[in-house]
Amino acid sequence: MTTAQRVRWNGGLQPQSVDTLSRPGGVIVSPTKVGYIIVATDAAGLERKFDAKERKRNKPGVVLCGSMEQLREIAQLNDEIDAFYQAHWDQDILLGCILPWRDEGRRYVPDDGSDELMMDNRGTSCFVIKYGTPSEHVAAKLWADRSALCFASSANPSGKGNRGLVEGIGDRIASSVDVIVEANDYVASMQPDADVNTRYEQGVMVSMVDDDGTLVPEQKGSRDVRPVPVLIRKGLAVVPIMSLLSDHFTSWDYRQGQYY
Repeated sequence: MTTAQRVRWNGGLQPQSVDTLSRPGGVIVSPTKVGYIIVATDAAGLERKFDAKERKRNKPGVVLCGSMEQLREIAQLNDEIDAFYQAHWDQDILLGCILPWRDEGRRYVPDDGSDELMMDNRGTSCFVIKYGTPSEHVAAKLWADRSALCFASSANPSGKGNRGLVEGIGDRIASSVDVIVEANDYVASMQPDADVNTRYEQGVMVSMVDDDGTLVPEQKGSRDVRPVPVLIRKGLAVVPIMSLLSDHFTSWDYRQGQYY
């Protein structure tokens, strides 16, 4: 157990977060648009994350991308998926897609067993953009300084929400990390008209792979090109994301809870 350092978000790059994640095995709790996440950068930190959450290991890990350039460097994309991501980046919309890794991108994964802890058995991960300024700054800084990847999970006991409150992360997580960055006001501002019962506690997730983890083909305006992108988890901004799916893909599917 650790005694976590608790700090209020300073409105910019939080130095305690960067310093902690720059050390072997460092783990933080950080704010996002939908609540709080646990962030690690190596296998030792990921092991601490799994233990704190008591989380199953069969799900794709979440990779926080601090720029479109980083996303393109590490994840397999085609032109249509790239344009889909770019539209969300330009409109500041939280988006996560299940994608395979580029062969060149895998070299950035620490050679310490991290791949087994942040990829599923198909070798895919969920690559996320526009998840919230406090955490985006940290991921961008670590990537720019030393090409370090940030791996994340929601900061709450597996299957339970934190209600967008740092107080909701639970005692087990609070006592298992090094730094907790609090920004309840920032989180609440992302869904100002929602309450604890109506707010989204997660982002939308779209699968861009088939059952074997192979990237879906480009459609180029043709109908019934399969397999198709599949929205597998609803969440914040689900309506504009479905609109953008319709703009960028002739065919796509909605399967809430599929795989997850």
